[in-house]
Amino acid sequence: MDFEIRSCTEQHLDEYGRIYAAAFSGEPWNDDWKEEDARVHVQELLASEQAYGLECLADGKVAGFILGTSMLFHYGRSFEINDLAVDPAFQKNGIATKLLEQCIADVKAQGMKDVHLITAGEGTLPAFYAKHGFRGENKVILMGREL
Repeated sequence: MDFEIRSCTEQHLDEYGRIYAAAFSGEPWNDDWKEEDARVHVQELLASEQAYGLECLADGKVAGFILGTSMLFHYGRSFEINDLAVDPAFQKNGIATKLLEQCIADVKAQGMKDVHLITAGEGTLPAFYAKHGFRGENKVILMGREL
């Protein structure tokens, strides 16, 4: 399979929405995403002035993408990976690793001081990210409230 990593483009929003809905409707998330809602989710992220994203083409077809935003803090600019999604038909081919590694190299070159993400606390995802140098944060906790 021939892979190409390149910048995300709004021309592929429909594909990103389809991939996002399919990927996050499966394990470990099991979320009930509709393709149109997923498309809007990605479109809103891409519209941010601080957005940065990459897509992976497999034999010319969009197979996955990574997308995040940066924010300035007192110590410098931090990048948050908002989404990393691979089409289930292309999973287990190293696409997530290729996207993650290229994204980290790119944001480091842009001067980012660190990279953060939120992921499922169980299943295969914590081990995947740990393999790539991520670790649990002890200084912060994620808190939420339903409205």
